[in-house]
Amino acid sequence: MSISPFFHELRSAYQAELDDLSSDSEGKDVLRQRLAAKRKEVDFLLQMVELCPEMVAVVFHQGFRFPQPVLMDQLLSLEVDEFPEWDTLANAVQLTPWAQELAQVFLKEPSGGRFLTVAAGLEYMHGKVDPSQAAQVADEDTEDGEDRDGALDQEENDEARAREEAGADWMVEQGFDRKE
Repeated sequence: MSISPFFHELRSAYQAELDDLSSDSEGKDVLRQRLAAKRKEVDFLLQMVELCPEMVAVVFHQGFRFPQPVLMDQLLSLEVDEFPEWDTLANAVQLTPWAQELAQVFLKEPSGGRFLTVAAGLEYMHGKVDPSQAAQVADEDTEDGEDRDGALDQEENDEARAREEAGADWMVEQGFDRKE
């Protein structure tokens, strides 16, 4: 998966924002309560969409489903000015009912579609292993004597290649050039 500089830059800030919201001074898990409170501050958050999208995007935490991860992988490789329209992401991004309601508020803003694309990308990355952590895990596994290169069998490789090709075809249908 290739991540554009835009998403790479926001990834750690998004994670830090979630970490800050996760626990109180006593170490208790308060993420759910803090997110609920933050979701009630939509008017204030709308003002921050352009300047700090990662701080606002957390209100959609656990509000997205990604039925076509290959398309999301391709989205993460794009810069902001290359993003498809929000409506064209319907096959790649689904919103839970509560997030759909919240999204309608953001979509009334001129940059709402772009913001939702950013929020979906950040949440999708949050659900995936950080590439630097994955490399570290792979190194540790190799030290333990496991061969990570042989972990995927041919069938899994074929499936991954087919998903990647389907995602590339979809992006071409949306008007983007095929990346080789």
